[in-house]
Amino acid sequence: MNAPLQPADLKPALTLLIAAPRGFCAGVDRAIEIVERALEKYGAPVYVRHEIVHNRYVVEALKAKGAIFVEELDEVPDDMPVVFSAHGVPKAVPAEAERRKLLYVDATCPLVSKVHRQAERLIEKQRHILFIGHSGHPEVIGTMGQVAEGEMTLVESVEDIATLPFSMQDELSYLTQTTLSVDDTAEIIAALKARFPQIQGPKAEDICYATSNRQAAVKRIAPASDLVLVIGSPNSSNSLRLVEVAERLGANSRLIQRADEIEPEWLEGVGTLGLTAGASAPEILVREVVERIAQWRTINEQTIQAAEEKMVFKLPRQLTDPD
Repeated sequence: MNAPLQPADLKPALTLLIAAPRGFCAGVDRAIEIVERALEKYGAPVYVRHEIVHNRYVVEALKAKGAIFVEELDEVPDDMPVVFSAHGVPKAVPAEAERRKLLYVDATCPLVSKVHRQAERLIEKQRHILFIGHSGHPEVIGTMGQVAEGEMTLVESVEDIATLPFSMQDELSYLTQTTLSVDDTAEIIAALKARFPQIQGPKAEDICYATSNRQAAVKRIAPASDLVLVIGSPNSSNSLRLVEVAERLGANSRLIQRADEIEPEWLEGVGTLGLTAGASAPEILVREVVERIAQWRTINEQTIQAAEEKMVFKLPRQLTDPD
């Protein structure tokens, strides 16, 4: 039940700390634009394998423009264009598309593609890869699908390391999912190095700039916040990590998808509210949340900046080159 609206002068004051950066990253911007450009170039419908990004609002908006979302290629008719999601796909997927002569556009985030190329190079050097990530996540499925079965082992936690069937004589390397907790990943890497001193890592960390920056921004707002709201989907890894970061700093934190999920009782006893959005959540959802909270509280809005982002990724040539 919604609380009745009050005159502005009777609404309790609320300090609202909005994290920056927040919301869309360059990889998400690129993936959405790829679907929109594909619709312009090829006409509707355009099929998309898996959610292009993990956000219901974005997916529904693209559906309204003519995108059809499917889980597997066998749901795509032979003469229809298909886009692969930003999370990346196993090598078998484009191979199947080529076998069927499907017109496909790969919207894999370039930072995920970089990890795929690293994996290929390590296997060429006959090194076994320990991949730090979350089982079942599309990015993990896509990355592990770049190499043959048995050439990469998934590590989800520090506890997993004790059970790994390797010795100090094995040629080992590690890579990571791009949307992990910065702090958790550092702990896992330290534990891997302690058990396998010979292990080699990438020259630069695989956790992407956007994930790191959004976690850093939450670390700036959480200590001063009585409650932190994170806008994102339950299947969005980077959004879930933002909730965890806030909670570790002592702030009560909730993951929400839309403003209408917020109940007025959540704000009882809250003088300072932190707000951020995962990398798949558009800014319009942030403003929607601010407007809903303004029904009950007089807001003093402050933006807390942790980093500036100017990253832009190029679109695939097939969508930019003239026919």
